[in-house]
Amino acid sequence: MIAGDFQLEAPLKARRIVVAMSGGVDSSVVAALAAATGAETIGVTLQLYDHGEAVGRAGSCCAGRDIRDARAVCDRLGIAHYVFDHASRFKTDVIDDFADEYLAGRTPIPCVKCNMGPKFTDLFALARDLGADCLATGHYVRRVMGPQGAELHRAHDPARDQSYFLFATTAAQLDFLRFPLGGMPKPQVRELAAELGLGVAAKPDSQDICFVPDGDYASLVKKLRPEAEAGGDIVDEAGKLLGRHRGLIHFTVGQRRGLEIGGAPEPYYVLRLDPETRQVVVGPKRALAVRAARIEGINWLGGDHAGPLTAKVRSLAKPVPARLEGDRVAFEAPEYGVAPGQAAVLYAGDRVLGGGWIAETERAELLPA
Repeated sequence: MIAGDFQLEAPLKARRIVVAMSGGVDSSVVAALAAATGAETIGVTLQLYDHGEAVGRAGSCCAGRDIRDARAVCDRLGIAHYVFDHASRFKTDVIDDFADEYLAGRTPIPCVKCNMGPKFTDLFALARDLGADCLATGHYVRRVMGPQGAELHRAHDPARDQSYFLFATTAAQLDFLRFPLGGMPKPQVRELAAELGLGVAAKPDSQDICFVPDGDYASLVKKLRPEAEAGGDIVDEAGKLLGRHRGLIHFTVGQRRGLEIGGAPEPYYVLRLDPETRQVVVGPKRALAVRAARIEGINWLGGDHAGPLTAKVRSLAKPVPARLEGDRVAFEAPEYGVAPGQAAVLYAGDRVLGGGWIAETERAELLPA
């Protein structure tokens, strides 16, 4: 088995590593790598929710079966495992916020809110209470020591990189965090799990929204906020009525499918959502072009960086050249599908400089059809 780099001072036998364990293959391999260093290793799992079919469904995390899987891995490795119930905090900070964001016409990213709250804030406190020298997680990012301290970098495997979801990590948290999988491709991680005889070696990865049964987020939002079922008008930019919809929660900026509007000379896309009038405003793709976005809640990890940067405005988007002007991210070329509620994450090469939440956008000049 290869050695994991936990960036701790020798002797490692005198160190204590707390591993955040979700019950999946990634965090399980991190626990195995930590134990192999000779350091005292403790697995910690936060029980974040436990409702309905999410408990037993493949692809969830931090609930019933996953907690049992994490415990089984710790038993096999011969390390301690603790479970802490943080379901009420998770419901308030993540699930309720998720529902409220959709009601407000924004597109939320619950994974970031989870990292900002229960995972990194609560786990940090628990790890320090346990006397840990670091908190290790299974995220695919890299912690690189630079001239001014620890830096957050993209994973070597671009297909697995999770840096977009960790932009809100603070400098103080980064000092304490370790990400030993950031330099590995996923197949290698699964091979390690199989080599060690871990029962989770072939376990499916958790889905993006782990607490949503069957991926039907709209049903969850309607259950939590019944008013989300209120329908409204679908209109063009001039206010012309084009159709009706079954609730804003079914739409996001840049969406084309599901509008059910026929007879148009070119396809319609969702341009914006108006929660006050419950209108879905649609238009041609060129009307989605954005030249800048105002961001709020900025977390900056870039020190005195003032050079070129790139901005990533959706988890699956490629970073594009941009400038940061105060709280304004200006794109060198028009960017599409920039949605309030999503994050704009800023990079210098592979290094994460920081980011913030997209509050509003500035439309680019509308090009003629």
